[in-house]
Amino acid sequence: MSTANATFGGGCFWCIEAPFKELAGVDSVTSGYAGGDTPNPSYRAVCSGTTGHAEVVQIEYNPEEVSYVELLEVFVTVHDPTQRNRQGPDVGTQYRSIILTHDDDQYEQAAAFIQELKSEGVYDDEIVTEIEPLETFYEAEAKHQDFYERNPTQAYCSFHIPPKLEKVRKKFSDRLKDQPVH
Repeated sequence: MSTANATFGGGCFWCIEAPFKELAGVDSVTSGYAGGDTPNPSYRAVCSGTTGHAEVVQIEYNPEEVSYVELLEVFVTVHDPTQRNRQGPDVGTQYRSIILTHDDDQYEQAAAFIQELKSEGVYDDEIVTEIEPLETFYEAEAKHQDFYERNPTQAYCSFHIPPKLEKVRKKFSDRLKDQPVH
């Protein structure tokens, strides 16, 4: 079985991690930091907005079961690609909409996908999603991994994540692993 990686940032990584984990073909989703210039950043440093990094998720997936374009479709479903440096209550460059590509093929697919959204007028506002090659992915601290699974009643999670999960479950019902528990 071949695997590939995809890396996306669209607000708080907890909100992006949970929906991707439900997709068939996704083997793992790791929360972390990328896109900046500070080596080995901490959550506190990234939250300060001074590292240049975004909160991101790195998805390990089987391209025979789920395509990169399908992952991009889920990505734009779970966040608003027209929000510059924010998603909902989270404000700052660390919450920007970003696609970090692992190779030239992913870069071309991501650019074509965003251009198609623009051409079709899917959004009323300008799409501000950045696309750039991934240089280094830093895994977030252990307490940030599987956060929603471990903290479904935490106030932030219980308010912001269920609507994203419902959108994915409805729009991609034929691509889910199992029936959701939450």
